[in-house]
Amino acid sequence: MSGKRNAKNQNLKQVNRWRGNQPARNEEGAVYKDWGGRLSVALTMPNTYYVGMSSLALQILYRIFNTEEDVVCERIFWEKGAAQAGKPLLSLESDSPAADFDVWAFTISWEMDYFNVVELLRQSGIPPLAVERAASRQWNGKPWPLLIAGGPGVTMNPEPVAPFFDAILIGEGEEAIPHFIELCRHGLDEHAALLAELDRTPGWYAPSLRPSNRTHPHFRKVERLWVRTLPDFDTSSTLYTADTEFANMHLMEIARGCGRGCRFCLAGYVYRPAREQPLDALLASAERALSLGYTKVGLVSAAVSDHTQIDELATELQRMGASLSASSMRMDPISAPLIKALAETGARNLTVAPEAGSQRLRNVINKTQTEEQMMRAISLAQEFNFPQLKLYFMVGHPTETDDDIQALINFTLEARRRFKRRIAINATPFVPKAHTPFQWEGMTPVDTLRARQKMIYQALARHGVEVRADSPDWAEVQAVLSRGDRALADVLLAIPSGGLTVKSFFQAMADHGLDKEHYTGAWEIGSPLPWDVVQSGVSENYFHYELRLAAQDKTGLSCPPDSAGCMACQACDRDWAFRYGDNANRPVPAAKGGPWRAEDWRPWTQIKLEPLFPSLE
Repeated sequence: MSGKRNAKNQNLKQVNRWRGNQPARNEEGAVYKDWGGRLSVALTMPNTYYVGMSSLALQILYRIFNTEEDVVCERIFWEKGAAQAGKPLLSLESDSPAADFDVWAFTISWEMDYFNVVELLRQSGIPPLAVERAASRQWNGKPWPLLIAGGPGVTMNPEPVAPFFDAILIGEGEEAIPHFIELCRHGLDEHAALLAELDRTPGWYAPSLRPSNRTHPHFRKVERLWVRTLPDFDTSSTLYTADTEFANMHLMEIARGCGRGCRFCLAGYVYRPAREQPLDALLASAERALSLGYTKVGLVSAAVSDHTQIDELATELQRMGASLSASSMRMDPISAPLIKALAETGARNLTVAPEAGSQRLRNVINKTQTEEQMMRAISLAQEFNFPQLKLYFMVGHPTETDDDIQALINFTLEARRRFKRRIAINATPFVPKAHTPFQWEGMTPVDTLRARQKMIYQALARHGVEVRADSPDWAEVQAVLSRGDRALADVLLAIPSGGLTVKSFFQAMADHGLDKEHYTGAWEIGSPLPWDVVQSGVSENYFHYELRLAAQDKTGLSCPPDSAGCMACQACDRDWAFRYGDNANRPVPAAKGGPWRAEDWRPWTQIKLEPLFPSLE
């Protein structure tokens, strides 16, 4: 970095803004560094402190950036109403303005936070569009911060926000960030040259340098990055606060990805193949947290119960004195030791996600849990005295009819018969997502969604079931953003600060000549897609195959974390697919090589449990 930047950092940052070790909030684990001579990075999840600090991804990135001695990474969060009130946008650690940082990094988890990205840029005084920043400088002659983004909310379809960012990371960031920092050390003064280097680097998308339309003569796909050796990284909490959903809880990502293959699920395809943290590393992480007084341990994964050592993990954590919670579980098979440990260490809820009420519709979406398996779990919830049972459903799946809604009602009433305490269900509208088999499917009309949600409420409320129904109108906005292209950036900018409503969003679309039905309706299979620039790893032919099975009410393939010898979806290369060599060398000798039918999934945990729990057979 230049001597000018060093002097500026040493004089202004160190003297005027550095707080030493005074915490900005009631939290532990924050890092406070002298800015002198260091690369400064602002890290933002574009939501409130309460929501952002619930993100394990943000904590992992915070640790990676601050591990570098010559990097200072501080957090910035969105605050409702702050932009229109003229409140300055300052970092949490040192009250530094966003424009003073060298790099501003966003981790975006869902599309609805795009609106907050625009609000944050407005509040900071930084030109929102990358082209505007490239053509101008700050008042003091310093370049604007380099804006980068990543996370599941943008990694598979970055186009609606592509004009705002200089570069977007496609995939997982643990291995990419150190190389990015090294590039910044030597080239931050010349953004154009730095972006050109990133454009040549796998996983980095520089929207100004790469056309997104696959018919363009210079079209090039961006290769998705994924971490082959997850145990090389600490994927657990580094910050603790009471002001978050998981108050003072030690979060551990026990596995990444999910190979179940649910056809609506973005995460199931973004993070293929499924990988695990080993038992000893997880126990060591929990032991460190317990020694610091953090006795609540949250297990984080797309499907916690699919970890091949989940039973040993749950049993040992309980023995160590930890209170457990789990982000999500599957019931095929059920992990009885996990449910037992959750109940006995004070978990308040057991969550079951049928997603659909009828077996036919569960086959369509490739959700292979049977009603018998889920009812067995619900009966265990009653037996273990869980205070509340939560059931998660989606409404508006492709091919859904009123008969499927009635099946959902019947399923819940049977659960009510078995579980005598509080039951709450969530009826979330289905939204088609990029890089899933349902990416071409249209969204069910809002009026139909609203009528089906009303049908559910009227049938269940009188039986003491709490029905939570996400807004179909806002789900339609989400569908537009999830399937959007670069034209939507102008729409996001057109909505005035503090003026976001469903009506104002669609009015801004109309003012820019955009038809919402184009984004929410069905698309021709094989036609160009806004996110063609992203190479997710899963082949388009595989999505076609899964979509044909869905049309026949059939389940497809799955990818357990201990599977091998399969290249059906092409997310794995040969080195990974055949990492055990001969199939006999696999750690799960009872399992088989090659692709698995979804309904044949028999994790090692079930094979071990069957002698102990004959009812699981």
